[in-house]
Amino acid sequence: MKKPTDRQQIDAELQQIVELRHGEPHRVLGIHPDGDGMVVRTYRPDAVAIHILPDFGGRIPMAQRKDGVFEARLNGRTETFNYQVEVEYPGKKTFTLRDPYSFLPTLGDMDLYYAGEGRHEELWKRMGAHPVHHNGISGVAFAVWAPTAQSVSVVGDFNSWDGRLHTMRRMGASGIWELFIPEVGEGTRYKFEIRTGQGGHRILKSDPFAFRTEVPPATASVVHDLNHFQWSDGAWMQARATQDVHRQPWSVYEVHLASWRRVVEDGDRPLTYREMAHALSDYLKKTGFTHVELMPVAEHPFGGSWGYQVGNYYAPTARFGHPDDFRYLVNHLHEQGIGVILDWVPGHFPRDSHALGQFDGTALYEHADPRQGSQPDWGTYVFNFGRNEVRNFLIANALFWFEEYHLDGLRVDAVASMLYLDYSRKQGEWIPNRWGGRENEEAIAFMRELNDKVRAKYPGAVMIAEESTAWPKVSQPTSEGGLGFHFKWNMGWMHDTLKYFSKDPIYRQHHHSQLTFGLLYAFSEHFMLPLSHDEVVHGKGSLYGKMPGDDWQKRANLRALFAWMWAHPGKKLLFMGGELGQPSEWNNDKSIDWHLLEKKEHAGIQSLVGDINRLYRSHPALYDADSEPMGFQWLQPDSAASNVLAFVRRSRQPGGHVVCIANLSPVPREEYRVGFPRHGGYVELLNTDSDGYGGSGLGNKGRIHTQPQSWDGQEASAVLTLPPLSVLWFTPG
Repeated sequence: MKKPTDRQQIDAELQQIVELRHGEPHRVLGIHPDGDGMVVRTYRPDAVAIHILPDFGGRIPMAQRKDGVFEARLNGRTETFNYQVEVEYPGKKTFTLRDPYSFLPTLGDMDLYYAGEGRHEELWKRMGAHPVHHNGISGVAFAVWAPTAQSVSVVGDFNSWDGRLHTMRRMGASGIWELFIPEVGEGTRYKFEIRTGQGGHRILKSDPFAFRTEVPPATASVVHDLNHFQWSDGAWMQARATQDVHRQPWSVYEVHLASWRRVVEDGDRPLTYREMAHALSDYLKKTGFTHVELMPVAEHPFGGSWGYQVGNYYAPTARFGHPDDFRYLVNHLHEQGIGVILDWVPGHFPRDSHALGQFDGTALYEHADPRQGSQPDWGTYVFNFGRNEVRNFLIANALFWFEEYHLDGLRVDAVASMLYLDYSRKQGEWIPNRWGGRENEEAIAFMRELNDKVRAKYPGAVMIAEESTAWPKVSQPTSEGGLGFHFKWNMGWMHDTLKYFSKDPIYRQHHHSQLTFGLLYAFSEHFMLPLSHDEVVHGKGSLYGKMPGDDWQKRANLRALFAWMWAHPGKKLLFMGGELGQPSEWNNDKSIDWHLLEKKEHAGIQSLVGDINRLYRSHPALYDADSEPMGFQWLQPDSAASNVLAFVRRSRQPGGHVVCIANLSPVPREEYRVGFPRHGGYVELLNTDSDGYGGSGLGNKGRIHTQPQSWDGQEASAVLTLPPLSVLWFTPG
């Protein structure tokens, strides 16, 4: 067989360029040595004439060599040089631009190596779209992972979305494609046009690493520079790094940004990030919460998913403003002394055609086998945690939110769905692990690696698991055989407590153990007690609606629930609207019912929550030994017939304690004796039946004096008035 000449080889490659199936277009396009000179080639389909404009001067015509490929030879030139191309289209339309194929790669060998190993902890700084100066020219460096693609192009506003004009180069065996496009700037819309390896089908994908997107339902990525925002939360960040998170008070207000507060007079629109910064911080200071947890903010195509089906993991949703507006929100909250937790969804992702699914025409981020790669409950794809690049994508994403947005914690959604291979699957619908078991070893390794890296890089930041099973040591360090989370949502406590409080008091004595059982395991993990959004939608009724009795009793029960929860071991989380005593379920398309505050009985519930939070924060006994048995002691766990429970919370600080007494029957208990840890005076810190909260006003006139009569295993006791459907707190004083 006759060996092809260099000219024939180049012709063959140029034909591949024209057909969009060349993986290394820089090899033939751009500027190259050619004999005793240099040759410049460019591909501009539809052009009628092109000239080279070298930076050293002159105007050199190019000849059309093949179907839109133009070429010019400069004899006597031995070194490459910078140049522009002047392109003329029919109708005398002329454009002058830099040739992207005249630039060296913007990715280095070490980037490719660590990405392939799954160990590039700052992967977002290299992948995606980055405004840079390259070889003295401003532009955008693009990079995307699409290992089985036949070719990949960048398309956008700058090239009329024409995939022929900016094909990328494949970076060896890494599966990463790269292209520097000069004179493209911030704010430019773009996508990746991928020609699949099998069949050469054309698919358009948003950038998995995009820092900014269009406002949904539009799906284009937008070039964004992360380096503009000036943070002013240094004092907060420095203090955070020195704190033991388990010894701090955590009272978290869970918020859905689109429906917390809306602007009725402006089409009932949601608040922007910047509007939210001031309104939310003022409200949290008023109500005393230490932290806010934002339901998923990462861009998502369907608003009705509440953010739990993420399309763009590195971009705050554009629904409420610019990415730097979201930074403003976080920064302002920090300046006001409020921490920010973000819901994060690494378990699954949606099937929308522009997103991660079948990204290069194959199962790339997900498993190919639906028994591993599909989540039947949500109709989504499941991440392939065993693939280095996928694991790196997710771990880098978690680090990205801490690094670039100064977040104080990530609440990891649906951990159970990642831990178990048979989660929500019937027999035969899942694949056992190598030992024949149901544990997802790859996901477990992913979570441990993730949590170790967060702990090492961001002291004081927290990882919180929404995990609903009895998996052991979720919140213990990996060095002790745990998963490495800082906290675990106590779903069992939530379900048992809500079941108890939903019962008519006449039946509560038969469900007494639903309030006491949780103390058998309360110190096995570092728990957070949630009353979350999931409990107030889809026909479950609001917290207020779950309470039995007439409106007065509903409010009294709700007040008692909050005081019981805040005295119970574990950090706290309350979904928005609960503090208003909102009768209706949460609706993600409308504001919570702020008008209820016009009624003093509902304003009283909000006032109670504010007072509870302030008392909680000022009494270490209520938080600094949450995960230690020494921090809790039962006084009366067995008074089921009277619906009374009593316990003492103890601080790690000597002598500090708070006594909590709950009367969860609708009748007052007069002359009721309860044991106290010491003889002397006690202040009635809290009485949920106070008339200021909308109660009946029964109580103990603000203070008591115990007698040296042993009771409930204590050296002293007091005879008290226990108001109906109430919780009382006492502390020495």
